[in-house]
Amino acid sequence: MKSLVILGLLLLSVAIQGKVYERCELARTLKRMGMDGFKGISLANWVCLAQWESSYNTRATNYNPGSRSTDYGIFQINSRYWCEDGKTPRSVNACHISCNALLQDDISQAVACAKRVVSDPQGIRAWVAWRSHCQNQDLTQYIRGCGV
Repeated sequence: MKSLVILGLLLLSVAIQGKVYERCELARTLKRMGMDGFKGISLANWVCLAQWESSYNTRATNYNPGSRSTDYGIFQINSRYWCEDGKTPRSVNACHISCNALLQDDISQAVACAKRVVSDPQGIRAWVAWRSHCQNQDLTQYIRGCGV
């Protein structure tokens, strides 16, 4: 009985944590989803962005007290502009999705919303982490050895 309780708690912790991608697994997934070269943005840029925004964690969230908004998912997409969480004042919801959709292990909706974000004039510069850690850097390390 004790082992069943431990197993149950372990499974619950995995469900709460969500999927944390390995670097190459994410690179292959993003390539398959058409991110390599989307709006001129290389696959290495997307992997770098995900590393610095969420450490490849699909369930990552970050509350921003100044704007009273929250960043969601593997790309840390913000509730002020891109998704609806029911808590953010004056949310625009430009991706027309619930923020919870950005926290799924299946990242297809997060990818679709990220494509929407970079289709705006600011492009990938919308992400502070990309500007701070990826812009004007050699990003080959992010896809090295991944077969992409």
